[in-house]
Amino acid sequence: MTDRRVVDEGVGVTGPRAMAEPPLARGPRRAPEPRPAPEPPLDSEATSLASATTSLAPEAMAFLSRPGLSRLWAAARMRLERGGLQPTGTIRLQNPDPQEREALSLLLAKPVSGPSVTIRLPDLDTRLRASAVGRGLAATLAALGPPLTDRRAARDVAAAERDRLWSKAESVLTATSLTDRPWAHRWMADLRRSGTLTRHPPTTALTTITQAIQTLATLYPGTGPDPTPATWGRGELATRTTGSAHGLDDGTLLARLVLRGLAQAQDVDFPTDAPARRALWRRASVTPDEVSSTVLTYGLRPTGATWRETALRERADHHLETHLTLRELRTLQMELPSRTRVHVCENPRVVEAAADAGCTAPLICTSGSATTVVLTLLDTLAAADCVFAYHGDFDWPGITLANRVRGRYQASEPWRMSASDYEYLATRAELHGTPPLPLSGTPVEATWDAELAPAMEALGVALHEEAALDLLLEDLA
Repeated sequence: MTDRRVVDEGVGVTGPRAMAEPPLARGPRRAPEPRPAPEPPLDSEATSLASATTSLAPEAMAFLSRPGLSRLWAAARMRLERGGLQPTGTIRLQNPDPQEREALSLLLAKPVSGPSVTIRLPDLDTRLRASAVGRGLAATLAALGPPLTDRRAARDVAAAERDRLWSKAESVLTATSLTDRPWAHRWMADLRRSGTLTRHPPTTALTTITQAIQTLATLYPGTGPDPTPATWGRGELATRTTGSAHGLDDGTLLARLVLRGLAQAQDVDFPTDAPARRALWRRASVTPDEVSSTVLTYGLRPTGATWRETALRERADHHLETHLTLRELRTLQMELPSRTRVHVCENPRVVEAAADAGCTAPLICTSGSATTVVLTLLDTLAAADCVFAYHGDFDWPGITLANRVRGRYQASEPWRMSASDYEYLATRAELHGTPPLPLSGTPVEATWDAELAPAMEALGVALHEEAALDLLLEDLA
């Protein structure tokens, strides 16, 4: 009885249609409750939605929240949010189940039959206003929750914000030395088409594009086609244009925007890897940070005749490890005899032990990750026709890194990294009473040995490189 009264209160359904509706429960009909004040017209939808802050009566909420109406409300919500929150058009529900037929029949005050039901949203809006619900469709949906979003209005606001952003950016560009450079305007147009900035908050987007313009204007202050002859450190340039020495760090949004501009200025493709990005910075007289990251090496004896190669050979003769920077790798003539076997390990302890033992084989350490400086050295040695023997940890990150190295260099082979090597080391550790280190994480198949990952999963033990240290030193001696 309660559900029927919620939707019929004040509607005054009479005549043949009333006779065709499902019968009400037996007993006297309750006297009509006072009808709520009418809602404002549809053109005052904001005011109408404000009424949703008043909770629905418990009986109305119970009726409207029944599962048989959930599909209707979801479809109506989608239609209103796309249509400026106005109850226009129709929605069709396919194959309503018995629960939905009953709820829709009560809500619409007419029998629902057939394989589909079509609901005119204006009629539903009127029906809700005239019932005990006492509010239109939009306000009803807002009361049922969550709040409605006017997607059309949101799109209009976003479009207006984009227009303001690019209008301000054009004004900033025009006030700099870039205004007479065609590539700068192509750069700006490309950024606008890409939508890169509009995915960020307006304040962030405007600040970033302004700093990008100022950075490029600093590099191209005159009217000539070439950048300023002055050489900037990237941190120094970032401090000048952003106030932070890290403002142009690799991977930041600002760095990407500036590099896009430099690519336009130099008429080259946008760089897609770290070496190409550094090369583009250098073409614009900007020196990227090439000294803070190093690669740990041991026993390298390049054949070059400059003092740099001589120093490396002398350090190798004295069993000293050497940290090489990107800056040094750019100037070293890193040539070794063809087919030189270079061992590659994951952990610095292997290098330390090799130096203590006076080993003679060349060794490079990834220090747990193949960073740019590590890959730069390996690329150089691969180009010099060296071959690599790789060893790392027997855990899933170690297998991932080994796969990466092997995938990048065809002339590489595993170094004591087979399933039998793993099983031997695990057994030896158990015999020595070494507490087992549980193997955790997502399994990774080893590209060089299909049996290694299953063996590791079966034993469930992780083995760090130090577990094989004595065997590795035998190979390096």
